[in-house]
Amino acid sequence: MSVFYDSQVLNLMSEQLIDKFNRVVDYIRISVTDRCDFRCVYCMAEDMVFAPRAEVLTLEEIELISQAFIEMGVSKIRLTGGEPLVRKGVVDLVSKISKFDGLKELNMTTNGSQLPQLAYTLKDAGLDRINISLDSLKAERFKELTRTGDLNTVLKGIQTAKEAGFKRIKINAVILKGQNDDEIMDLVRFVRKYELDISFIEEMPLGQIDHHDRAQTFIGSDYIRNVIEENYELASIDDNSGGPSRYWRFIDGHNSRIGFISPHSHNFCSSCNRVRITAKGRLLLCLGNEHSVDLKAVVRKYPNELEPLKQVIREAMMIKPERHEFDLAQDVQILRFMNTTGG
Repeated sequence: MSVFYDSQVLNLMSEQLIDKFNRVVDYIRISVTDRCDFRCVYCMAEDMVFAPRAEVLTLEEIELISQAFIEMGVSKIRLTGGEPLVRKGVVDLVSKISKFDGLKELNMTTNGSQLPQLAYTLKDAGLDRINISLDSLKAERFKELTRTGDLNTVLKGIQTAKEAGFKRIKINAVILKGQNDDEIMDLVRFVRKYELDISFIEEMPLGQIDHHDRAQTFIGSDYIRNVIEENYELASIDDNSGGPSRYWRFIDGHNSRIGFISPHSHNFCSSCNRVRITAKGRLLLCLGNEHSVDLKAVVRKYPNELEPLKQVIREAMMIKPERHEFDLAQDVQILRFMNTTGG
């Protein structure tokens, strides 16, 4: 039996977001809040000033923006912050976004502090996967790096997420020379013990911080991989995760995977398929550049209307830059902190 569609429906079904370098954008990261219950030393200043609530996207606006992107070919969304789970109503937002046709993955990056209470609810709401930030397994050091965090609460959150049924839970770890570089193997053994994945992330020069000199504390992915390979034999995985992490598997057959996000040492810009929405509603075309478009202005001028929003998004693809230009030897080029961007 033949099925006929009008041209408008066909266009909606087949639309893709493609930038001027012929990269298909099918993945967005949305910061639902710039607020966080931690103050991680590489992420924000200790006396951070957060955006007034009126300047932050409403949950309804985030839902509309998500719908627009999904109808334009985006199949993967990650909710971030700040800490997304301190945003009131975020579970309901997860439930609504997860129901959009065309979305294949709805994931979240969290510090884990709220997971003891919310892991089961998030799973029931339709969240697919969780990444959890964990930079130290030593309670005092964890407190120092997060300034406010409690390690036991996060460990309980990881366990609760496993019990709730989340698969392939991933730990995100930023390793800093002289800060936590003696814990690389502790973290690897931890994820093997609890059958988790882990990504080691090179620190990015976003926002002015006073805790440490990024050029002095920087550790590249190759160094970390060499440390691991002194203990375990690894083999690269060709599988494309849809994100910036490049994965390695254990030759001994263990199910855990080791990932590396290497914006400095192994630039991944040529295959970039991502854009970000900041908490204040700016469509950020590149993490390491300021090219952006104000989507909040569009959704507030045209509330509940998809087409004006889609048109602005289409046009924005043409200003997505070819690559970022991170340089730890120079003064901070990007003044916004990671919590305002969405990690």
